[in-house]
Amino acid sequence: MSTTRINGSLYTDIQNKIATVVFGHPSSNCFPSELLERLSKEIISLGNNDAVLIIILKSEGTKAFCAGASFDELVAISNLEEGRLFFSGFANVINAMRTCGKLIIGRVQGKAVGGGVGLIAACDYVFATESAAIKLSEFTIGIGPFVIEPAVTRKIGVAGTAALTLDATDWKSAYWAKEKGLYAKVFESISDADKEVSTFTTKLASYNPAALAEMKKVLWKGTEEWNLLLAERTAISGKLVLSEFTKTALLKFKK
Repeated sequence: MSTTRINGSLYTDIQNKIATVVFGHPSSNCFPSELLERLSKEIISLGNNDAVLIIILKSEGTKAFCAGASFDELVAISNLEEGRLFFSGFANVINAMRTCGKLIIGRVQGKAVGGGVGLIAACDYVFATESAAIKLSEFTIGIGPFVIEPAVTRKIGVAGTAALTLDATDWKSAYWAKEKGLYAKVFESISDADKEVSTFTTKLASYNPAALAEMKKVLWKGTEEWNLLLAERTAISGKLVLSEFTKTALLKFKK
């Protein structure tokens, strides 16, 4: 199945019990709200699909993996409800990935910022290339990575999240991310990463489906309250984005 619109693209291909989901957008694979909604629905659908055992998540192209949420939509937020809805986009995707009964394998070919880092953290196992540096730059515009923080901290710990968040202008290398546990393996090229992803997911798909499903539950144990937690975090971000500090910072970035 596939969908392509002005707000980005989302493609899903299912072969041999493995679903490959590919998202894309002309602006460095950023996520407008509509694309986030489509991705969350697609993950939920695949989780309920008995023909699927494993999900691969990746983005289009050879450059950026994901530039986070749409900057144009961020700038346009004018009230608390719009802010809440905007930040709920990544919250819904993270919760969909968390509750999906299928293991999700990420393939990251390039840089990831903000929500893109949260998307990576919500994967169960991630293969990346040497170009897959990461950054959480939210502080530079007066907000913070509050919505994605639970997923990121779950993977790299409080110290790692603090380093990413407080060093808001600095990129962390793919090897830094691997050392912290965000990436499982790092490869020199996209082709090398793709070969390993193919081999790895083929093996996983040959295992007992019941065991895979139970392992998914084990990996996410302790996150049962995230529906409420992430809703609280969207409210925090939605309020901050309306602050004078953030409005001024966003105008500077836009210019």
